[in-house]
Amino acid sequence: MKSEKQPDKIQSNLQETSVNGHKISPVLPAHIKNYLIDIDGTVCDDIPNEEPERMATAQVYPDALETLNRWYDQGHIITFFTSRTEEHREVTTEWLDKHGFKYHGLLMGKPRGGNYHWIDNHLVKATRYKGKFTDLVEKEVKIQVFKS
Repeated sequence: MKSEKQPDKIQSNLQETSVNGHKISPVLPAHIKNYLIDIDGTVCDDIPNEEPERMATAQVYPDALETLNRWYDQGHIITFFTSRTEEHREVTTEWLDKHGFKYHGLLMGKPRGGNYHWIDNHLVKATRYKGKFTDLVEKEVKIQVFKS
């Protein structure tokens, strides 16, 4: 269900930003989120790259499909970010389309092994999937940051 027109929609939502009169990377408006979503073990059965024959028949998690498609329809950006490799792209896009996932992009080759620590000059929020997709809620937690 990936639409070829979606990159234009993303581009049109980006807002120019400047600091001290110098342009910096554009940002999305606060009401639009840029979701990076894992696939295996997050939206379907957890299938390792070493067993690609199972990827085409993975069972979809219905709450993930419903939630992600609702976020897409609300105007948020949905990009799948998976540890699957480029050789798995075709089976992955066919599976996503067969099950009706709406999305803007698919990034392959996420590092394997978990324990991710993302460092970026933009605000990054992380949510660990624990078995059920729902709307997100605010919660105060302890995080690691750079020393001031």
